[in-house]
Amino acid sequence: MSAIRLLVLGAVRQHGRAHGYQVRNDLEYWGAHEWSNAKPGSIYHALKQMAKQGLLHAHEIAPSTAGGPPRTEYEVTQKGTEAYFALLRESLTAHDQKMDVLSAAIGFIVDLPRAEAVELLRTRVRGIEEWRASVTEYYTPEEGPESLGHIGEIMNLWVSSADSGAEWTRGLIRRIEGGAYTFAGEGEPFVGVLTEGEENPYATGEPHKGDTR
Repeated sequence: MSAIRLLVLGAVRQHGRAHGYQVRNDLEYWGAHEWSNAKPGSIYHALKQMAKQGLLHAHEIAPSTAGGPPRTEYEVTQKGTEAYFALLRESLTAHDQKMDVLSAAIGFIVDLPRAEAVELLRTRVRGIEEWRASVTEYYTPEEGPESLGHIGEIMNLWVSSADSGAEWTRGLIRRIEGGAYTFAGEGEPFVGVLTEGEENPYATGEPHKGDTR
């Protein structure tokens, strides 16, 4: 799974309606261009592709009185909302999820009810534990990786990654169960997007003149 679809759908959804440069600006503000494939070209491509697929509705906005071409604003459709939550749930539960996809999902986890978020994370822990058990059928951590030659280092890496992943997820579960953060239905949601015209301290560059994407 690519993180870009989840990131773009989530960013547009937080705005209600957003044009391409707003989405790009938000993802750069979140640092997503550093830890995912959310580069300008892939963002604009994703917006256009998801509009064709019916996940986003493209609104053509009239040009300003100062002139210039019309700008396209995007809005998440009902189909897009369903796809967004399906991606979010899948990304939180998969034990072998890529780091960029998991990071994107954690960024939007508060869009879910608190109890559901906890259950999805518990599912992730169970998946990690089952995968670890399948590895230890062939490798005994207590004997050390040397028992299998240097190939044992691969299985040692897998087991160590599973242990750290499960520990981190359990810690997040404890924090959520302890009341951390504001989840869906609990009050004003967290909105980590820039308002129109707000300066982005992490921007990689200025929009091109007449950018209508």
